[in-house]
Amino acid sequence: MLVCSILCSPDHQTPGHLCALTQPLSCLFTTMTRQIVVERPLLEIGCTLGPVYDPKTSVLHFVDIDEGKVRRIPLTAWSQARVAKIIHYNTVNLGVEVEEFDEKIGCIALRRNGPGLAGAAAQGFALFPGNSQKDYISRPLPVEHQPYTRFNDGGCDSKGRFFAGTMYDKARNIPGELWRFDPSDGSCTVVDPGPFTDSNGMGWTADEKTFYFTDSIENIIYAYDYHDGELSNRRVFVDAMAVGLARNSFADGLCVDMDGYVWSARWGGSRVVRFSPDGQIDLEVVIPSVLNVTSCAFGGPENDLLYITTAHCKASGEETMQREFMDSGHLFVVQTEVKGVARYPFGL
Repeated sequence: MLVCSILCSPDHQTPGHLCALTQPLSCLFTTMTRQIVVERPLLEIGCTLGPVYDPKTSVLHFVDIDEGKVRRIPLTAWSQARVAKIIHYNTVNLGVEVEEFDEKIGCIALRRNGPGLAGAAAQGFALFPGNSQKDYISRPLPVEHQPYTRFNDGGCDSKGRFFAGTMYDKARNIPGELWRFDPSDGSCTVVDPGPFTDSNGMGWTADEKTFYFTDSIENIIYAYDYHDGELSNRRVFVDAMAVGLARNSFADGLCVDMDGYVWSARWGGSRVVRFSPDGQIDLEVVIPSVLNVTSCAFGGPENDLLYITTAHCKASGEETMQREFMDSGHLFVVQTEVKGVARYPFGL
């Protein structure tokens, strides 16, 4: 029997309480694939992605895209650029702090030395020292590409190098690419020109010998050999269609656990899928009340809580489906039996 449990929403819990395994639909075991079914959100928020947990402060940081605030930018493909927020959620006292920015933020990371966070904003790598301040440290995209593409997901290796990918524009033949910013010398380099579609979830195994990278529209997770900031031997780790996942769902953000398994969020799939080191489906975390699952990250005192972010249905032009998937956009958390690989801080 699969041993698992889910954390309740603050409305349904006392501090430290875990739902018992006997809760209806908390955990199911099927003959095909092991499943954990999650019923209630931890935090009702809006449209969340890119979670990062800080073990020093017990704060979960993530990005929220506010669909209700639209800024018009004429003569660009991004004519409706949504206002982005970084949410700081204290998992102990349940306090929430918000920073708001005037452009999309694809991902965030803790910082090794300075205050606040680092991340990939629309046009490059930036620092977010606090009070809604954004300071670019590298804007590498060609000027002619900037209206039509942007940086998206990313993460840092143990040396503090920041890897992040860009989005493609098929009509203008602009590929998605994978970039690396090295804080030791300030260099910003394309480490894999692709061509990719929408660059997404990435992470490293605990020994840092394997790097994973997601091409969302192609529905593929790639694996690379990794050594001291260099990538080689790109290969298909998971082809979602080949392993039988729904054709109308796409690989999104991911994280890796200490056993070498990859947890991949499924946009349009109502779940997170755990893949074994050989790319086979091992477990599914199903959230029936959510359509678009955006990402996941480990956190908590023992680094064994899986925080799951989701998007409101109108983020994909399906606002009418929000009544069916009423918890879309909220934050969820699942107690697991494994520990996650640490999310390393940026080197500045």
